[in-house]
Amino acid sequence: MRKLHQLFAPATNPAGKSRHTAIFAAMENLQQQIAAYQDEINAFHTADAEALEAFRIKFLGTKGIVKGLMTEMKNIAPDERKAFGQTMNSFKQLAEEKYEQLKSSATAGTLQPAGEDYTLPGEAITVGTRHPLTLVRQQITEIFKRIGFAVAEGPEIEDDWHNFGALNLPEDHPARDMQDTFYISTNPAIMLRTHTSNVQIRAMEKGKLPIRLIMPGRVYRNETISARAHCFFHQVEGLYVAERVSFADLKQTLYFFVKEMFGQDVKIRFRPSYFPFTEPSAEMDISCLICGGKGCNVCKYTGWVEILGCGMVHPNVLSNCGIDPEKYTGFAFGMGIERIAMLKYQVKDLRLFSENDIRFLRQFTGAV
Repeated sequence: MRKLHQLFAPATNPAGKSRHTAIFAAMENLQQQIAAYQDEINAFHTADAEALEAFRIKFLGTKGIVKGLMTEMKNIAPDERKAFGQTMNSFKQLAEEKYEQLKSSATAGTLQPAGEDYTLPGEAITVGTRHPLTLVRQQITEIFKRIGFAVAEGPEIEDDWHNFGALNLPEDHPARDMQDTFYISTNPAIMLRTHTSNVQIRAMEKGKLPIRLIMPGRVYRNETISARAHCFFHQVEGLYVAERVSFADLKQTLYFFVKEMFGQDVKIRFRPSYFPFTEPSAEMDISCLICGGKGCNVCKYTGWVEILGCGMVHPNVLSNCGIDPEKYTGFAFGMGIERIAMLKYQVKDLRLFSENDIRFLRQFTGAV
């Protein structure tokens, strides 16, 4: 490498003596800078990735030393710029080679960021789980599938006929007050369904008998949210319509379901009840799984918890759907999935199912 003072020797023209003297002094200063930078580069050794990045920025960055020295090209006599460019290229090549050497060492594992330890195990990837209501719904569905029930679904936005009228609930029927309904403000004849019975009506209207279906889905009621109630929840309803279907068929079907869902030791009882779409009607209780039948706040200290309503399909409902009630009979039942899940997993607050608290949901990993 030629010395910079050799590249920029003073000219013999007396008129330009002062200018050449200034150029010579400037180039001596640049030569000293480059020599110092070369020594710094050759002495640079680090096990710190942050320091290596600082080296790159200082020497090779867009505002680094190499680019800064390159801007001095304009101050050099035109006939000497080629030699100066060669000097600068050598300096740049030295910085780049040093950086690549250290970078290769980092790739080989001899260099690591300050405060980092690549020998430590990585962070575990959290795998999602199925929601407890999904688990319970799937289990209910599988139990009924084993005894011949298929699955049907229907719209959540429904008209008055399929949600109320066809179910033996005319407009002036007092039983409509039993359910606080979300109506569409622009059309009061359209509403969010209050039960999945609308799917039963649509299935019976098709006239394909016999019918043996369960209808899971989300329903909506304008209720105050509390530990035992919500404005939306999930139901599974069942329907069996054929010739000579009896209440005994209904009881044995539900006995099978309860034993499969909660175990052979659970106790069961039926109580007379009233529903406008079934006659006779009943409610089914099981012994409280939380207190073992001894009495607690969940079972209101009775030892029993109601899990579903049921009954024989009312003849008026069959007639409304075009089915001859003299030839066919049927039974229907309905249960809240949240109620079944609360009993199965001993959850005491209904709101937990819709709060998306990961601490709660994580408990159901692999639960069936």
